[in-house]
Amino acid sequence: MIAEKLRKIYENSHADALFIECDFLRRYLTGFYSTDGYVILDGEGCKFVADLRYLEAAEKQLKGTAVRVVEGSYPQALELIHGKKTLGIPYPFIDAAAYERLGKDFTLVDCMPALKDAMLYKSEEELSLIGKACDIAEEAFLKLLPEIREGMTENEVAALLEYNMRMLGASGTSFETICAFGPNGSVPHHETGDTRLRFGDPILLDFGCKVEGYCSDITRTFLFGDDKKHEEFKRTYDIVLAAHDLVRENLVAGMTGKAGDAIAREHLKKFGLDKYFTHSLGHGIGLQIHEFPNLSPRSEQVIEDGMVFSDEPGVYLAEKLGIRIEDSMYMKGGRTHSFMKKTQKNLLVL
Repeated sequence: MIAEKLRKIYENSHADALFIECDFLRRYLTGFYSTDGYVILDGEGCKFVADLRYLEAAEKQLKGTAVRVVEGSYPQALELIHGKKTLGIPYPFIDAAAYERLGKDFTLVDCMPALKDAMLYKSEEELSLIGKACDIAEEAFLKLLPEIREGMTENEVAALLEYNMRMLGASGTSFETICAFGPNGSVPHHETGDTRLRFGDPILLDFGCKVEGYCSDITRTFLFGDDKKHEEFKRTYDIVLAAHDLVRENLVAGMTGKAGDAIAREHLKKFGLDKYFTHSLGHGIGLQIHEFPNLSPRSEQVIEDGMVFSDEPGVYLAEKLGIRIEDSMYMKGGRTHSFMKKTQKNLLVL
């Protein structure tokens, strides 16, 4: 399967060879993680150039695969592309110095479109790994809930959640955990800090973890006790939840990202809340937390089976409240399915 994937990427790149230094792209092409090394993909096959820090592990993991491990570093990698004329490099993921260095000897072309087209569609193995990352994130959240206490800081809650994910088997977080208490939730990407939790505060948690490099992404908003002062919050929560559910129920294969975004946005508009939905509905999820497809007001990307994306409508009233409800989703059999099956989305009150 990986050999066929590599062949298509090579053919669609329209280059004599691909030369990949970026870590997550190396992992995508080979299945092996390293912080250094080079992948060369050409008409003869795929080679991973690894130095002695990774050689033993790479040879063991990649034995019998379509990837051949070659001992060496940059000079040895250059030898493998000697005589090539056009070289495919991923323009968004190469620095200016590397571009100029390679440009002296090769005609450079952007191979990222070929890689992006391949990465849009997740294999069953990739879907399984994303599913495991989602399971861990949910289990970690459920374990966290009884551990939350009044007076804890946002940082302390985020640290506990990240600890739980690690203890449950995650290799790390998908991104920096967002924990927002009270009105801090009105900033969609609030910087988790030292605000202390008070009875009655809303809590917004946006988090995820990695399994073999593949990410999960989930947001839950809930109340830490009910002080009977959050009627507007509760009404707004129900509206956001309905928007989230409408996407899951009505987004089908063949629709554009723009149409998917409109499902949620048009529902919020009925209540005058669309202007407070200040980001896109969703983004692709894979080895990076933000991949393709995009589900935004401008996205013409057609959503198809095998694609993974977030469904995360939100409403943010400055210095007042913030509500976001997010699942990692996938398209299969023409319908949208959620990876998240263990945590409730009806308003939770601790």
